[in-house]
Order: sequence, then structure tokens, then C-alpha cells
Amino acid sequence: MRFMMLLPATPQAVEKCEIPAAEIVAAMRKFNEDMTKAGVLLAAEKLHASSKGTRIRVSGGKRVVTDGPFTESKELIAGFWIIQVRSKEEAIEWARRCPLPENGLIEIRQVFENADFPPELQKTSAEARS
Repeated sequence: MRFMMLLPATPQAVEKCEIPAAEIVAAMRKFNEDMTKAGVLLAAEKLHASSKGTRIRVSGGKRVVTDGPFTESKELIAGFWIIQVRSKEEAIEWARRCPLPENGLIEIRQVFENADFPPELQKTSAEARS
């Protein structure tokens, strides 16, 4: 099972590209190393400010493109990890080890796998390769 662990932050923190204290950065690097050694880490990334992003929304049947920043949002995603573990409980255990700052937050969401879709919507082996 794959899970995404999301690291939300306020728009102000994301736009300023605030770098956490050196102790938190060192602890995060150790956390990433531990997940790598355990063979569960698939990806870990910090995201650029929303001012460098774009949103596409469908409204009235048309696609509306809006460039950032997205300061009207209460929270933005500052970074994420994708891990592969045996269960949600294992994902929670890894998330509990994340060295979050005071009042920090981490959200865990399972990634859809082909088998999670109804049979008629699942890709065949041939489709999956293309």
C-alpha cells in the first residue's frame, strides 16, 4: 500500500519559503534516512511557493487558468513523502516519527492502486505498460 504524507503550512510560510530551524532540518534528514534504510520511502520533496504555481479550474464548461500565489487558501502543501508500507497503521507509525515543529501537522492519505477501482475500470496489464 502506498501512502502520501502531506505537510501543510500557512500561505505566509509557503510564500516566504521559510526554512525550519537547523535542528528540524537535521531531524527531517534523519527521518528520511531512516525511511530509506527501512525501504519504505519512494519520494520526499519540498514544494516551491504557490506564487510559482498555477491552478486550472473548470467553470461554465471552460478551463480557467490562474497563476499563484494562492493566498486565499488557509493551508497549502509545503512538502510531501510517498511511502510504501503494509498497512495504514504502519503509515501512521512512520508519520508519528516525523519531527514536526510545535503546532506542526502531517496528513496521511492512501494512494489509489489499480485494484481499488471496480473491475470494469481497472487497467489490464497491457494498458498499464503503455
